[in-house]
Amino acid sequence: MSTRPTVLITGASTGIGAVYAERFAQRGHGLVLVARDQARLDALAARLRSEHAVAVEVIAADLTQLSDLTTVEARLRDDARIGILVNNAGAALSGRFIDQSTDKVAQLVALNTTALVRLASAIAPRLAKAGDGAIINIGSVVGLAPEFGMSVYGATKAFVLFLSQGLSLELSPLGVYVQAVLPAATRTEIWDRSGVDINTLNEIMEVGDLVDAALVGFDRREPVTIPPLHEAQRWDELQSARQGLLGEIRQSAVAQRYQAQP
Repeated sequence: MSTRPTVLITGASTGIGAVYAERFAQRGHGLVLVARDQARLDALAARLRSEHAVAVEVIAADLTQLSDLTTVEARLRDDARIGILVNNAGAALSGRFIDQSTDKVAQLVALNTTALVRLASAIAPRLAKAGDGAIINIGSVVGLAPEFGMSVYGATKAFVLFLSQGLSLELSPLGVYVQAVLPAATRTEIWDRSGVDINTLNEIMEVGDLVDAALVGFDRREPVTIPPLHEAQRWDELQSARQGLLGEIRQSAVAQRYQAQP
């Protein structure tokens, strides 16, 4: 692309999404900001236009609603200026699985997985055809740890990681960069919305630090960026162990340990 691509960011009115908007505006990118809160979007857009002299458009949309979601999908398919998608919109759900309502669980899955994959699906073919562009998917370290007890939220974030890794293998040879970003606890409104008192957390990362680290990974073209992981070798070891495990899976025969004993 001869000019800086426009960046579409979901969940852009506050928190991680708003900071991504700020950082990409600083880099001279035009923006399309998507979130439910029209007033917050308008205020952020006005500030970014004034401070950074970039074009900023807003789309007020609830990505759990099909009509709103398809509006954003159409924009991603049809607007050739958009070369980067930041799939940031997401929510959490506190409490035990058996205490969570089925409707709330379904809504969480709709936002964290269905909306994310539909938006990626909307833009990926166009980027692949152009041989350029990027998709940033915001996951979570919770997706690596069922021990944290956030079963549905963690499952959605495990989906984000798996999807991102699969898309990276498929799309990177075509010139499209896919990055999964895995934050740990970060100071955003997601905690209040999920019913968790942020002051009860022992450690928490500031959102600006999180996004700045994620963008270092973005510039390095890392497939997976984990800002709170201090020893990168640990991730490499985990991937090596996983790949080694795959080598031990033989589809033609049941493992000896599962065969009936005489």
